[in-house]
Amino acid sequence: MGDATDYDEDDLKRRMTGAVESLRKEFAGLRTGRASAGLLEPIRVEAYGSPTPLTQLATVSVPESRMITVSVWDRALAPAVDKAIRNSPLGLNPIMEGQMLRIPIPPLNEERRAEIAKLAGNYAENARVAVRNVRRDGMDGLKKLEKDGVLSEDEQKSFAEDVQKLTDDAIKRIDESLKAKQEEIMQV
Repeated sequence: MGDATDYDEDDLKRRMTGAVESLRKEFAGLRTGRASAGLLEPIRVEAYGSPTPLTQLATVSVPESRMITVSVWDRALAPAVDKAIRNSPLGLNPIMEGQMLRIPIPPLNEERRAEIAKLAGNYAENARVAVRNVRRDGMDGLKKLEKDGVLSEDEQKSFAEDVQKLTDDAIKRIDESLKAKQEEIMQV
């Protein structure tokens, strides 16, 4: 590895890993037939004058495979939490019992499973595009360094192979995550 000012492999790796991690968070918010605490992670609740992540206002638990419970810390916010969950695109109907919300997870029909699997595919494609954009930035930086005489042609080619390997690894992780998520979604 040479020393190049416009090329930072660690930064490229960090940005590609960020795209993969972001995808995993998006996948956590996709509903499958099973209850998952991560399902409610993307939900924002209008609280104290601003949209606040649900997880900062309540404890989310999964007491059984088709039930999520949400224990709201401030009783006054329970109706707002209930509303935020109902208005989310998850299609959930909480049952409010004081500060506790019980959320039954209904089984998904085949059509809804297919829609969710397609959405997972869209998320994965967005992550692939993000990784390719990072790759392009890295390659452009290397070409500039070669043009400016900082890198020899051989050094530039060697670094370019490293960038391609990082890209291939990130895309592989995205594809593996997608395959696992789609299998989970399609399980009955």
